[in-house]
Amino acid sequence: MKKILKYLLLLALLALVVIQFIRPEKNQEGYETVAAFEAETKPTAEVAAILKSHCYDCHSNHTIYPWYAEIAPASFWLADHIEDGKKHFNVSDWGSYSVKKKDHKLEELFEEVEEGEMPLDSYTWIHGDITKEQQKLLLQWAQLARLQYKAGLEVSGN
Repeated sequence: MKKILKYLLLLALLALVVIQFIRPEKNQEGYETVAAFEAETKPTAEVAAILKSHCYDCHSNHTIYPWYAEIAPASFWLADHIEDGKKHFNVSDWGSYSVKKKDHKLEELFEEVEEGEMPLDSYTWIHGDITKEQQKLLLQWAQLARLQYKAGLEVSGN
């Protein structure tokens, strides 16, 4: 029994070493990929800082990776989180969204932040949560930013 346990532990250690050489693709196109989003939605400097520090890592094509992103299996876990986050809302793709989709994405952002669903708990454990004041600023900004898209939808009759 001890021999089998030793063999399994050695096999697990070997697998852990081997997996270190397999790297998921990095999400680092450049910070300029969020420029269209910020130009159009006009966040204040304070809101832009909140977005940069709490949102863009998972919701843009530019992630600033923490040190543990170089260690598997954490690297795979982070890559999965980023891929999932971008699937739901990617500010780097903002220019390709329709007016209706932009309005909807800001509505979702508002709801997720208001309900405390964003940022994810798994993110806040390490990076810290947003404060109530930051949450309030984000919600005010999202409502204000949505006004231009609502107006566009009313004009187009959607």
